[in-house]
Amino acid sequence: MPDEQGGPEGQSPIEFRPSAEAVVVPDGPRDLALVFLGASLVAGVGDPKGQGWVTRVVGRTQHPDLTLTSYNLGVRGDTSGDLLERWAAEVPRRWRGRSEKRLVLSVGTNDILSGVSLARHRLNLANLLDDAASSGVGTFVVSPPPTDDEELNSRLEVLVDAQADVCGRRGVPFVDCYAPLLGHDQWRTDLAASGVPHHPGQAGYGLIAWLVLHNGWNDWLQIG
Repeated sequence: MPDEQGGPEGQSPIEFRPSAEAVVVPDGPRDLALVFLGASLVAGVGDPKGQGWVTRVVGRTQHPDLTLTSYNLGVRGDTSGDLLERWAAEVPRRWRGRSEKRLVLSVGTNDILSGVSLARHRLNLANLLDDAASSGVGTFVVSPPPTDDEELNSRLEVLVDAQADVCGRRGVPFVDCYAPLLGHDQWRTDLAASGVPHHPGQAGYGLIAWLVLHNGWNDWLQIG
């Protein structure tokens, strides 16, 4: 198994393979399968509209040159270790028959709540990103947002910084949802009104979607 630096100890991180870039289809638009892998925030838990941020992002990603098939594989309570297991078991079948493969990852809060160490979290994320890169899959990582618990937030801040570092070493696009929302009035109001601890409602998920869409999303998907 590769170490957190990517690949056997002493070797450089695995690089993203060009095969995951846009595939030119002579007689039609690009045929892209987009998989969202994560926990309850990916599933949209707490949103009374049932959309979460994923559905909002997908709704804004339609393009005449793109045939998009999206899959939401958010499972409440999942940790980065769970994602590493589910990635191999559940994701490949969603790409069957598609010419272009993309993976969006968002996880972290449950690692803290479940006692997963920061080192193990880094390693799980690094292994997942390296596995995807070696399979020709483009990845995009979205950090967890802040919660309504100050002690938990202090630990989340460290975890988000670690995620940014792991992604930066690999050239993987990373969206920080923690810092922009930490003191955001609408985010804090939405958390306070939510019936699900540490989860936003409709307005909060809209804020996460906005951050994703305005931080390299279209460039990553190569759409105008």
